[in-house]
Amino acid sequence: MAEGPALEELIRLLARLPGLGPRSARRAVLQLMKRRDHLLEPLIARLREVADTVKSCATCGNFDTADPCAVCADPRRDPGLVCVVEDVADLWAMERAQVFRGRYHVLGGALSALDGIGPDDLAIPGLVARIASGGVAEVILATNATVDGQTTAHYISERLRPYRVAVTRLARGVPVGGELDYMDDGTIATALRARKPVEA
Repeated sequence: MAEGPALEELIRLLARLPGLGPRSARRAVLQLMKRRDHLLEPLIARLREVADTVKSCATCGNFDTADPCAVCADPRRDPGLVCVVEDVADLWAMERAQVFRGRYHVLGGALSALDGIGPDDLAIPGLVARIASGGVAEVILATNATVDGQTTAHYISERLRPYRVAVTRLARGVPVGGELDYMDDGTIATALRARKPVEA
């Protein structure tokens, strides 16, 4: 190993991140080492700070240093409007569009028979309990337009059927197979505005 065991381990760990393969991770490590004072040391400090202070919001599942998170604690947001997303990255994508003024619920993934992910592996029971406690008028299902996302949305709509809550889905401005995190703000905004009730 020309890099040495410590650097090779760092490259291996970075290569496990989405969007980074072994070559990209190797280039990133080289840049970090070349710019130790300006990149490596601040990155180490920030990673330690994030590890020590950032947690998952007990209400919605967003990441923040406070619990409840800034979104849930914002009194200007409508608590009667809950947008259900698969992942925190999807929540952040919705926030970038700057058109949604309600609250969120992060599932932590999507139902997948192939991967063995069932309802109890996601935050679906927490969502049902949240709706059952009252105060929510509309649930917007913003799961990804994939087979698993569609299955998840259908399952949630069935679970929420006994409650007096409107269940809507993002309009088809979101392409099939698309993921919110990779969409432009205009597409997300259009899809949110054109949402429609879930058909039984």
